[in-house]
Amino acid sequence: MTARRTRWTRRTDRRLPIRSAAAAVAFAAGATACSAPSDGGKDGAAEAAGSVVIGVASEPDTLSPLLGYGKDGNSKIFDGLLGRDTDLKLKPALATALPKVTDGGRTYTYTLREGVRFSDGEPLTAEDVVFTYRTILDEKTNNTARSELDAVKSVRASGDDTVVFTLGYPYAPFAARTVLPIVPEHVAGGQDPNTGDFNTQPVGTGPYVLTDWSKGEKLGFKANPHYWGARPAVKSFTMAVIADDNVRATRLRSGDLDGAVLPPNLAATFQKDAGRRTYRARSYDFRAVTLPTSGKVTGDRAIRRALDAAVDRQAMVDRILDGAGRPAYGPLPVDDPWYEGGIERPHDLAAAERILDEAGWKPGSGGVRAKDGQRASFTLYYPSGDKVRQDHALAYASDAKKTGIEVKVEGATWEVIEPRMKSDAVLAGFGSVGDPDFGLYTLLHSSLAGDGFNNMAHYANPAVDEALDAGRRDQDPHRRGAAYDRIQQALVDDPGYTFLTHIDHLYVLADRWEGLTTQLEPHEHGFASGPWWNIEDWRPKK
Repeated sequence: MTARRTRWTRRTDRRLPIRSAAAAVAFAAGATACSAPSDGGKDGAAEAAGSVVIGVASEPDTLSPLLGYGKDGNSKIFDGLLGRDTDLKLKPALATALPKVTDGGRTYTYTLREGVRFSDGEPLTAEDVVFTYRTILDEKTNNTARSELDAVKSVRASGDDTVVFTLGYPYAPFAARTVLPIVPEHVAGGQDPNTGDFNTQPVGTGPYVLTDWSKGEKLGFKANPHYWGARPAVKSFTMAVIADDNVRATRLRSGDLDGAVLPPNLAATFQKDAGRRTYRARSYDFRAVTLPTSGKVTGDRAIRRALDAAVDRQAMVDRILDGAGRPAYGPLPVDDPWYEGGIERPHDLAAAERILDEAGWKPGSGGVRAKDGQRASFTLYYPSGDKVRQDHALAYASDAKKTGIEVKVEGATWEVIEPRMKSDAVLAGFGSVGDPDFGLYTLLHSSLAGDGFNNMAHYANPAVDEALDAGRRDQDPHRRGAAYDRIQQALVDDPGYTFLTHIDHLYVLADRWEGLTTQLEPHEHGFASGPWWNIEDWRPKK
């Protein structure tokens, strides 16, 4: 969801393949102390050359995959059975090969790589994989992404090196779900997954281990001496938690940071800097306004439809994102292969006013419409410190005002926003890559309304639920496509969100490493996603 405190719940030229979420951690506020300059000498110079400090907007609640951390891959601490390459194509990781699929798509068999050890030196076994999935599927575990493994009927070990998943129904994108990180049963098995030390003291098989975590300040990592892959040239790195965009840019400019996540307007100020390079990643990340159906005003479908017509999406792309994005007419980008063409809605104030007039929302005092004594007025929250969201919220309110709808914009912390999400609007962020089921189900299915940050709008549309279930359970790509077309069409007539923009992610880094690339990214970025998604493969520039 956001640059926010995430509870884990849970595309773009048509010529590009659909790619699965390389996402990782979403973060929350703070300022940080970073690494200090070296004391000098050969040892200090070598250490500095092999370390990196990156500024991000926020930090995770947990580092435990049992609660959702790293569920979409690219965790630096853990590995899944499968991983993803630059193009997000599935590749073996802890497994020796892609799964053997039998029984009409209901059985997936994986063989584990030999010689893999956790960072504490203990060997990986099939029982660790079984423990990981069974714990996540246990309803007592507070993992709000459990619905993503809905197809799993059972998981069992066959010897020390073979894992067999049995699905309750064929689920076309299941292999992509097995990028989920594997945890050691000998460590996490003796703890409560919701409150145990493993949440902040993780042990995994990934290329790095956590060395320290100063909440609100930084997370430090060093190379894992037991890693089964090649030894990283970057021996250590720090994710510095700096909530304020301007402070992050200032510290990057001063040399305190080697790289940073930045909004478009600040990234642009580094374009002519020698020794720095800007990376731009396409993404499925979108900004939208949640319009809770239980709200006194937002619960009226006419209000939601009018706002959908009133918003000037292209102006937001041009003025807020400096062109680094695209208008959003739904959760899928317009250039995604699953996108339903023809659902684009133009900026049309006249249409918005007509919808309101026909629904009985009449012009009232102060230019605000009213119906049956209820003023067309509601509050829109955005997370404090997020300038891009603030600008979206203010532009949205300005467009709404022209139709006679008053939107009162208010910044707040997520601690303040969360209890209000059922009844108040929020400038939210979502977006998952890989398969339409990955993002749409948790965004829209009524069974997940109010489940953490799933279905924040408490959207409930029986036809949409039916299409989501059909898309999840059918293996035929044409029937699946038809189901997702129906969903996108339904969101035009009965919107639960006002979709605003799809955002490109921008990063600025010191230009002293080779091997940096970007992937097609999900909403949650800044830690595993970004040019550092493969930091273990970086090499010093020659």
